[in-house]
Amino acid sequence: MAKPLLDMSAARVFFDGIFTNPRVAHPEGVAVHSDGSIWCGTETGDLLRLAADGGSVERMGATDGFLLGIAFDSAGNCFACDLRHAAIFRWDAATARMERFASSGIRVPNYPIVDEARNCLYVSDSVGEDNRSGIFRYDLETGEGGLWCREAMSFANGMAMAPDGNGLYVVESDAPCISHVPILADGTAGPREVVVEGVSNVPDGVAFAPDGSLFISCYEPSRIYRWRKDRGLEVLIEDSAATTLAHPTNIAFKGDKLYTANLGRWHITEIDLAALPKAIPGKV
Repeated sequence: MAKPLLDMSAARVFFDGIFTNPRVAHPEGVAVHSDGSIWCGTETGDLLRLAADGGSVERMGATDGFLLGIAFDSAGNCFACDLRHAAIFRWDAATARMERFASSGIRVPNYPIVDEARNCLYVSDSVGEDNRSGIFRYDLETGEGGLWCREAMSFANGMAMAPDGNGLYVVESDAPCISHVPILADGTAGPREVVVEGVSNVPDGVAFAPDGSLFISCYEPSRIYRWRKDRGLEVLIEDSAATTLAHPTNIAFKGDKLYTANLGRWHITEIDLAALPKAIPGKV
């Protein structure tokens, strides 16, 4: 394997929540709020807000379950997938209440994508390879919906909206690969296509950088990849000791910083990407 693009010195523990109250208990999901704060979900069902400077933690809501992926809409509402309840919850920015939003048909809701242009929420269903696995879609106002992409996937996991807004990039953890599912003009799912292979060995999360590069986090080993069309798949950073990066799951960008949830520990990691060479326009 080629040397990682970044040394581990580029990563630091942004917030250590092992002994805080509330505790940052094995976070799976992470997202950046418009005010710069970093939000995460925990194995105890807490939705937590970490101050933008990493100086404090606050419980915003709770499900008494196990939160997986989380995502914001433009109004600051937060959608959170819950493993225990097999449902998606919504934290309402206006009322500060967290309530069940949708659950129809889904078994292991893993990661949500807000699509306000089409007034819907896409959610991956991590049930392995069978005829019901895939991606669900729910109405953003009513929570009504059902299975949207019916193609069997090898453990659909993290997702990212394509930069042009017309497709979803989906992690298939058991393949392991990244697939692309087009969103057709009528809103239906187009044919799935594998776009990145060899993501060894358990990819979990995925996010687009501001320059259009695709970043892929791996639960095992504790590694993050970068993929670009002009360079292919490259190892961005890896923690062989799994301490600062401790089985990273979901990832989120804030400027030239990348934040990772660490299912193996009790903290959120911040990675400084300023030293990375920039992508060539039109080559991503």
